[in-house]
Order: sequence, then structure tokens, then C-alpha cells
Amino acid sequence: MKKSEFRECDIYAARIAALRPFPKETLKSLREYYRVGLTYTSNALEGNSLTESETKVVIEDGLTIGGKPLKDVYEATGHAKAYDFLYKLTKDEPVAEDDILKIHRLFYGQIDKDNAGVWRKVRVFISGSHRVLPVPEKVPALMAEFVRWMAANEGRLHPVEFAALVHQKFVYIHPFVDGNGRVARLLMNLALLRAGWSLAIIPPICRHEYIATLDKAGRTPAPFVRFIRDRVCETQKELLRLMGQSIALDNEDAGDRVNGRLDDRVNDRVNDGITKVILDTIVQRPGVRTNEIATHIGKSIPTVSRHIKILKDSGKIEFRGAPKNGGYFAI
Repeated sequence: MKKSEFRECDIYAARIAALRPFPKETLKSLREYYRVGLTYTSNALEGNSLTESETKVVIEDGLTIGGKPLKDVYEATGHAKAYDFLYKLTKDEPVAEDDILKIHRLFYGQIDKDNAGVWRKVRVFISGSHRVLPVPEKVPALMAEFVRWMAANEGRLHPVEFAALVHQKFVYIHPFVDGNGRVARLLMNLALLRAGWSLAIIPPICRHEYIATLDKAGRTPAPFVRFIRDRVCETQKELLRLMGQSIALDNEDAGDRVNGRLDDRVNDRVNDGITKVILDTIVQRPGVRTNEIATHIGKSIPTVSRHIKILKDSGKIEFRGAPKNGGYFAI
């Protein structure tokens, strides 16, 4: 898809980046806020009966809800554990098969211990869909190929397009006996987090459009990518509102993006503080990687990644080479 199709998301991402780094207490509060929100919405899409407030009670207070199936409670507590694990994967190393298996094991372990965190060994089907899923014998090879695809395309595609395709490709393999949709949405959000972006929340009211565009994505992925793009934008706007920021897009914002420029507030940050130090480091050490920059300037990898995004979006630097051995160069 053309970069211009992500213009609105890019503007909001730049505004959010301009607010960082968040205070430690704010960051903790936001993670807990989305821990409940993502757990509730992702489970609700699959028919879980817990409300958002009930989900909060289950995962924060450890209480069960009278009259609700125990499986629904386990889905909430398991999803929350898997969500917490995502933040341990926001590092420079590519996502591995073992990481995906652990995400599923954390989510599904209380529901079905024998099938949690292992590739399926039986055929499965998707209700309401005519799509034929791979036979179980092909799953290990397909997942190995999927992980290689992620490593090769992370940083090459637009973060939102990459995240949407991670979701679509994973679901089309359906490597587990159950819980594939939830793991797909967790992996999609992991891809966004690793790129320094905010999460994509898919509310239950969007279930029909979500399923319809995903079902057709094997032939025409663009509508599904646009659907995820819109969900990213809505989540970004929610975050800005929580931070007391305006979400209005004025003519200057739109004009800047059409001409390929960030808005002035973010451009100013290119010449300030940590961002300038990182740019100087890349100029002096062409081909340097994120972890090497972090070590060189004494900052964390997530902090460096946020400022690298500002430099990439402003056209000051670019990543060249394969994800495993490439690096950043000044333009």
C-alpha cells in the first residue's frame, strides 16, 4: 500500500512520539489500562461473556464472577499474562517460534494444558468460513517460514501494514487447536509495540467488518490492512485524548503529510536532546544498529527506538540491509 494511505496514523504517531518519554507512573498506568481493554475486546470478539468491568475485576483482583463460565475467566487471566509477556519481546532480536509458543502457552495453559504452546496435530476448521486450513503436518514448516518472513519484513514495510499482515498470515496458518485469533491479535500488537507505536484495539461492534475483511485478505489484503489502520488511528486518538491532547487534524497537518514532511513540532525534536545525539552517532558510525546506539549513548533500546522513528519519519535516516545484519545510515 502507498505510504500516503497511512498519513493520518503517521501524524498521530508523531504527536504521541512528541509526548515521550512518559513518566514512569504514567507508562505503568497506560499499560494497565490497555491490559484490560485489549483483553476484554480480544476475548469478546471470540464470544467471551465477561464485560469490560468484569474483565478488570478478574485480572486485577483475581476474583471469579458468579454465573460466568470458568473458561471465560481463564481466557481473561491467560490473555493478561500473554499481554504482559509482549513487553519482554520489544527488543532488537527478531521474534522467534519459541516466543509465539510461549504466548499461546500463557494464554491457553489453564484451559487445555496438553495443547497449550504446541503446534496442532489435528485438522481444524473456521466456523462461517470456507477457507481450507493447512493440514497439521505442514504447520511446523509454515510457522518456520512465517517467522522468517517477519524477520525479513519488519522495518521494511510500514509498521501498520506489517502488523496487519502478521495477523493475516498467522491466522491463515492457524497453528494451534484453539486461541489462534487471540494470539494473532497479540502478535499484531507486538509488531506495533516493537515499532514504537501504540496498540490496535478492535471493539466487538466491529466484529463483522473484521471477520469479512480478514476472510478475503488472502486474495486482497488491502481492505484488511485499511481496517487495521483505522483501528490503530482510533486507538491513537484515544491515547491522545487520555493525555489531554487535541485530535483535530488541521490543514497544515494534512499539507505536511502530502508533501512528505512531519509537522513542525516533531521536526523541532530532530535537533533536540537525545534525537540529535542519535543522529550524530549514525552520521559518525554508518550502519550502526539500535542496540549498538543504545550502548553507545547509555539509553534503553525502547528509548532509542522511539527517537529513531522520529528521524526515519523526518527523512534524516534510513535502514539498509537485512534485519539481522543491516543498520542505520544518514540520508
